[in-house]
Amino acid sequence: MQSSMFTRLIAAAALAAATLFAPASQAQGSDQHIVINPPHPSDTPGKVEVLEFFAYTCPHCATMEPMVEAWAKTAPPDVVLKQVPIAFNASMKPMQQLYYTLLTLNRPDLHAKFFTALHGERKRLFDKKSMGDWAAEQGVDRAKFDSVFDSFSVQTQVQRADQLAQAYNVDGTPAFAVGGKFMTSPAMAGNSYEGALREVDRLIPLARQK
Repeated sequence: MQSSMFTRLIAAAALAAATLFAPASQAQGSDQHIVINPPHPSDTPGKVEVLEFFAYTCPHCATMEPMVEAWAKTAPPDVVLKQVPIAFNASMKPMQQLYYTLLTLNRPDLHAKFFTALHGERKRLFDKKSMGDWAAEQGVDRAKFDSVFDSFSVQTQVQRADQLAQAYNVDGTPAFAVGGKFMTSPAMAGNSYEGALREVDRLIPLARQK
């Protein structure tokens, strides 16, 4: 049963990840991106906010994770990367909670390791118990994990992630929003992971413009 659940989740995420999206509320900007009209406000005033919409079950997100991490280290000082976990169905909600739990516990290093656990090691980590067991194996205090996982703070951050996904009409992952003004993705950028990040770099100066 667990194996079947894993297969269904990965298959659903792969389908979502492969989806090209051009919502009616957004105007086509070029073959490489779409324009957000009207622009969305930033949660980080004074910065060019780059949002990466991702899902742990998405194989493309897993592949891009080290690329995104490397990109973030070289981003301009006025650019801030915010990763936004997406839940395309109720079964993916715990993974949103996991992401914000890891951040709250100051263990962002486990973000990439969780991708590896799912996609490389094929571990079935889909609920609070299995995720908590895994986190404990990585040195996380289990009692703290359980407390934070169900905390009001984490629930609030999950709600905000859902709001952002809805505001940007995110139908597939990975996808990138730049400065609240543009959206791009590997699918838009010639089915290229590197191309998507190059497009993000190209859009940042445009996002700075008033």
